[in-house]
Parts: sequence; C-alpha cells; structure tokens
Amino acid sequence: MTDPDPAYEAAHAAVHVIESREEYLDAVARIAAGTGPVAVDAERASGYRYSQRAYLIQVFRRGSGSFLFDPIAIGDFSDLQAAIVDEEWVFHAASQDLPCLREVGLVPTRVFDTELGARIAGFPRVGLGAVVEQLLGITLAKAHSAADWSTRPLPQAWLVYAALDVELLPDLRDSLAEVLEAAGKTRIAEEEFAAVLARAPKPPRAEPWRRLSGMNVLRGARALAIARSLWQARDAYAQETDIAPGRTIPDAAIVAAAAAAPASRAELGALKTFTGRASRSELDRWWAAVEEGRTTEDLPRLRGGGEPSLPPPRAWADRNPDADRRYRAARVAVAARAAELDLPVENLLTPETLRLVSWNPPKTVATETVGATLASHDARPWQVEETASVIAHAFEVAADRSVADPVAVVTATTASRPDEATDGAAPDAAEQGDAALVADGQPDAATGSTGS
Repeated sequence: MTDPDPAYEAAHAAVHVIESREEYLDAVARIAAGTGPVAVDAERASGYRYSQRAYLIQVFRRGSGSFLFDPIAIGDFSDLQAAIVDEEWVFHAASQDLPCLREVGLVPTRVFDTELGARIAGFPRVGLGAVVEQLLGITLAKAHSAADWSTRPLPQAWLVYAALDVELLPDLRDSLAEVLEAAGKTRIAEEEFAAVLARAPKPPRAEPWRRLSGMNVLRGARALAIARSLWQARDAYAQETDIAPGRTIPDAAIVAAAAAAPASRAELGALKTFTGRASRSELDRWWAAVEEGRTTEDLPRLRGGGEPSLPPPRAWADRNPDADRRYRAARVAVAARAAELDLPVENLLTPETLRLVSWNPPKTVATETVGATLASHDARPWQVEETASVIAHAFEVAADRSVADPVAVVTATTASRPDEATDGAAPDAAEQGDAALVADGQPDAATGSTGS
C-alpha cells in the first residue's frame, strides 16, 4: 500500500456546511438537476454520544457537486427525499448509515454498496480507502473516521474528509460494477444490495445488561442484581446527557462494584476499581443503584434466558452429536464452495444460518428441502442455489454411521469435484478451502461492517 497523498486532500476546495433552509432548498434543486446515481454518507459520533443520530450528511451527484448538510439545523429532509427517492443511492457500508438516515426521513429504494460489492468481488481489503486505491489509484488519508462529529464548528480538514467520502463513490461504483460483471457476480450483488434494504432492525435485547464485559467473574444472583441496577442507572444517565455509556463509567467499574458489593456510599467512593469520568461526580446516583441491587427481591437468573439461542458449537458434540457431525461436515463443504466462487464464506452463507439448519435440519434431507430450510432463515435465492446441494450432501455423509470422519470424506469430495466456479472466479480458489473456514462466532460480514 502506498502512503496517503496529503496533497490530494490539501488541494480540495474549502467545504461549507449547509445549515439554513434557503441553502438547503438550493442544494436540493441542484442535486435534482444532476445526473446518475446519488452518493450518500452520514457521520455519527459513535463512542462519544449515546444516540446514533447523524451529525453530518453528505451527498454528491455528477453535474451537481457535493453538499454537506447539518441534519440538526435542517431538520426536515422531505424535499431531498422526494428529489432522489427514485434514483440509485451509492453507499460504502450502507447498513451503517441507513438507520440514522431513516431517522431524518431519507430512505432509498435502490442502493449500490461499494463495501459489500468489494466483498462479493473477493477483494482482500474492503475499507473505503483500500477499495479506492485498488480501483481508482487514489490513496486517501483516513484520519478522521473515529472523530466526534457532534463537534461544532467542524474543522475544515474533517469536512474535506467527509466530502471525499462521497465525491469518489460514483466512479468507484462504476469501476466495481465492471469487476462484478466480469466475474459473473452482478446478480449476486443485486440480491445482496436488496437484502440490505429489506433487512429489519434487530429487536432490543431482553436483558442488555448481560452484555457487560467481564460478567463471568461475578458469582451469585445478588452480584448480578447490583450489576443490572448499575447498568440501568448508567444507561439512563447516558441517555439523559447524550454521552456514550462507556464514557461515564466503564463496564469494568460496574463489574468491580458488583463484585465488591459495598455497604455504603463511602465504601463505593473508596473503591479504587470504581473508575470513570462520572464515577465521583455522580456518586449519589451510583450508590442508589448499588443499594437497589443489594436490597431487591427481584433477583435475576444466574443464566440469561430471555432470548432463544443455540448452544455454542463447541458444546454440540456432547449436547447434540448428530448436529455436530452435520455442522462440521457442512462447514467444510460451504467453505470449499465459497473458495470456488472467490467469495468470503460468511457472504456465501452466514455462520448463524449454517448453524441453524445444522441443528434443525429438514426431516428428509435433499437439495430441495435443505434449500427451503435455508430460505426460511432468510438466505437469498443465489445463496440457496449455491449451497443447498453441497449442504445436503454433507448432511447425508454425516448421517452415515459407517463414516467415522464425515469431515474428511466431505473434504476429499470437494477437493476432487470439477471446478464449478462462476466465470471470473480464481481458477485455483478451490485449493483455498481450508483457509476459508470461518471460526465459530465470527461476526456476520454480509451486511458490510468495516465502514469507511
């Protein structure tokens, strides 16, 4: 990778943030008069603010130019929505931006996601800077991706960074579309882009406090009750002040206080492991939470049970040996198919989907029944077409009790299978099957998560 070229960004014209209604309507008219797809991006203040709202929205269209909007000042984006609703919107990691854009009424009907497209194309690195460098030969300095975008006024260097995030997207989209077409992956990309738009938000967790880091050191329901009460007090305070929860008191401080179970406000204040910016300024708040946890009769379960889930795969051999055989054999088969297609295995089929169908397979195993089960777990048509037969075969091998090691048999079968890769896939991709295996618990990358 070449070093970032500061001259490229330094040569950029000064960037202005649109805050008035008059400027906003003028920008909308100019965007509507432009041509081609509309590049869109949004900047949040993750890690700084409680909310995930947009603090800056960037739009670029050929023939119009780039426009940076302050969504707090503008408020109503219905005019912009009406002007571009029928156009294709280009994002990099759309799943990150869509929720905060929906909050202000900006909802696309068609998208092209350059990060997801780069994954499907088989690029080794899919961050915006890496893809821009690979396809456009431009090296950007990504210095402000983790900035506090709620800052006002925003520094000019940040604004140039934000403008470039959208100004290069149309050219990037066109280049990537050519790569996908040459590889025979245009249909795959189209189905994945549509899935990003259709994906429903995840429902809130029943017991989100159980996600505290380090909870495993706590012993007993009373300690859990204190941790729950402190988490709830922190969440309420963070929401009230619009500060990221971890910037008030960190998880480690909550766990330390829950383990120590201090008997008084003074003991809590003297606890050296109870740290954080608001650990002392809001001590009364935290002590009230500790006291509530110490005295409540509504004790939590020792193990969470609010959300149905499968056991971790490492426990399957003991709890469901048949499912373990199916899963291990199918995982090898799917990984080999992903390598043949030159796709990240988690984009071919998410680990969660493979685990679900392995744990609860159809009563009669065949390509059609496995395909129907995959579809019931929201696998796209192209994913069903590419994986149903190989999973069905792996399940059949796993069900044969005369086979001592179904993984070895499936591995040998996939290694000897004639190359069925789509046009444009790497000719030696099948040899990468073992390297393509996904570790249990790897995050689902199908939605695009590396951002910009």
